[in-house]
Amino acid sequence: MHIPHAPITSSPADAPVIGRVQAIALRSSPRTMPRAVSAAQAIAGLGLADDRHADALSPRQVLLAGAPAYARHGLAPHTLRENLLLDVDTSTFASGTLLRVGRDAVLRLTFACEACGYLDARQPGIAAAIGRARGMLARVVHGGAIAAGDPVAMLPTILPAWDDDWRTRVAAILALVPPGMVVDYRHLARLAGVQTVYCRAFPRLARSLGFGHAAVAMASQPQLPRWQGHELFDEPFDEPFHASGGPGR
Repeated sequence: MHIPHAPITSSPADAPVIGRVQAIALRSSPRTMPRAVSAAQAIAGLGLADDRHADALSPRQVLLAGAPAYARHGLAPHTLRENLLLDVDTSTFASGTLLRVGRDAVLRLTFACEACGYLDARQPGIAAAIGRARGMLARVVHGGAIAAGDPVAMLPTILPAWDDDWRTRVAAILALVPPGMVVDYRHLARLAGVQTVYCRAFPRLARSLGFGHAAVAMASQPQLPRWQGHELFDEPFDEPFHASGGPGR
């Protein structure tokens, strides 16, 4: 089912400003700590320049967190490893929302960032306490410069939502693998926005959903063409991801 959307407009006059960027941070590699910067360049379809999460085939290019979560839980700076720290509560944001940040950059919110064990290593018990306030992930749909102090406006266009539950995202992606093609587990993790450790759960999940034929180990069945999933990230989406686990709403 194809759902038409109004064109994404980067600067409608009636877009309400909902907050501001308080701080920006980038990480050049998994081994480095977040590096505070005064400005960053958002690149459409890729993410933030010089950030390790810039990836054309990922739904988690940018992480937005809210200053209220830091204040509420007494967190040290950069604990949540966000790229953009906003002065508003990001736990209230809905997937599919478009945010204009600064003059030109537009971010499409995908799903809430999971509160993982990394947080507990920094502050015991915080993962369970913080929940959805960990932050909201996003893709860059329109590039532009982002600077500390920039306004954040909510655009009127709403795109289809991605589900916060990784299982639902995986199910929806597997349903889109074309006949005669397969997606390998590591690439499936990339498309669904989960760590590769989740690959251990993919075989059983795929079989239980009736998609055991669509997902394989990296070196398995080399004669079958690999599906890359580029169409997942065409903006705007023609097919939404929702709680029932497949396209349509």
